[in-house]
Amino acid sequence: MRKNGAMRTGLAAMVCGAIAVTLSACGAEGGGGGEMKGHAGAPGGIARKSAPAVDPTRIPDVGDRLQRRIPSDSRQVLAVYGEGKDSADSTAVLYTKSGAHWEKTRSWAAHNGKKGWTGDHHEDDKRSPVGVYTLSDAGGVLDDPGARLPYTQSETFQAPHYWAKSHWHDFDYVIAIDYNRLKGNPPDDPTRPWGDDKGGGIWLHLDHGSGTSACVSLPKSAMEYLLRTLDPEQHPVVVMGDKADLKA
Repeated sequence: MRKNGAMRTGLAAMVCGAIAVTLSACGAEGGGGGEMKGHAGAPGGIARKSAPAVDPTRIPDVGDRLQRRIPSDSRQVLAVYGEGKDSADSTAVLYTKSGAHWEKTRSWAAHNGKKGWTGDHHEDDKRSPVGVYTLSDAGGVLDDPGARLPYTQSETFQAPHYWAKSHWHDFDYVIAIDYNRLKGNPPDDPTRPWGDDKGGGIWLHLDHGSGTSACVSLPKSAMEYLLRTLDPEQHPVVVMGDKADLKA
């Protein structure tokens, strides 16, 4: 009986030894009490990367190049995040500054130039210009909805009726993006300080469901909200571009 018991003890030791070798090969502890390896959070393991902390004093996903161009006295920023360099789809987010922190106020689906974005906009290239631009003047075909920005109501904003019918109401409400224009004039003032080749007449206006010539288009409810919210005393600006350029 003692002999059989000794045999069973020997077999058990062999089996346990085999198990120990197998676990040790997988990075688990062996009979010598070694470290677990290759597992996050364990000694000697690979630590999981945590998401970078969001800095509330900056507009999210906007790199230093454009962040520095936001005026220090601006307390309203409309950020337009384009889906891609050659995409007409984008998202517009309004941020309001409270103390030293930027807070997200509203966001909307939007469209930009039919061919996407460019850092060197030219007339009829069908791309929206990347950059930071002030928002100073508004207007449209419809009566003033209670805009804080200077508002010019005029039938001259009416889109031509030889355009597709889906575009007829594009300019019911507009907010001029101060790209190659004289601030303080109605949005449809044709003056272009940088010359005609650099394009102009780039606005926020009503969306028709697809890309624009170079403007940024938003739902009517969004335009009404922006007209009633953007305040010249808060020095509003638009920061716009495709996501890659915005982060650069």
